[in-house]
Amino acid sequence: MAVELSDTLIREARRDDLSALVALFAADALGGHGDTTDAEAFADYARAFAVIDASPDQTLYVAERGREIVGTFQTMLTTSLTGRGSSTMIIEAVQTRADMRGQGIGAGMIEFAVAEAKSRGVRLVQLTSNAIRKDAHRFYERLGFKPPHIGFKMALK
Repeated sequence: MAVELSDTLIREARRDDLSALVALFAADALGGHGDTTDAEAFADYARAFAVIDASPDQTLYVAERGREIVGTFQTMLTTSLTGRGSSTMIIEAVQTRADMRGQGIGAGMIEFAVAEAKSRGVRLVQLTSNAIRKDAHRFYERLGFKPPHIGFKMALK
């Protein structure tokens, strides 16, 4: 599925987008995920892409302008017994290329994800954001997200 918003095309990621996506994550100084464009790490990204691509509950998207990848995000659907067995869409790995921020790309990606959630009858859309990303927090709140919970993580590797 692909949707054009203004001059930005949002579509499902393809295997040949992987190098551009890795570069996008590796350029993120705040993320702290250890992403790298080192050729030795590419197999790790390829394995992860294959898992995401094969999953019926996960979708990796790209935002494209002028045939260049300028943003990305991933959605995951999860169903729980809470909320009478309802589903939640988790938006993850939202990234806009640094030189393209402030141009509506991020808002377009989030609006796309929310519309996709609504079309699937999802009860809730949620995302997490690194505590140090204050600009991102203001951005998400401007789009209608609220921070009613505190999240916890435990690194295993």
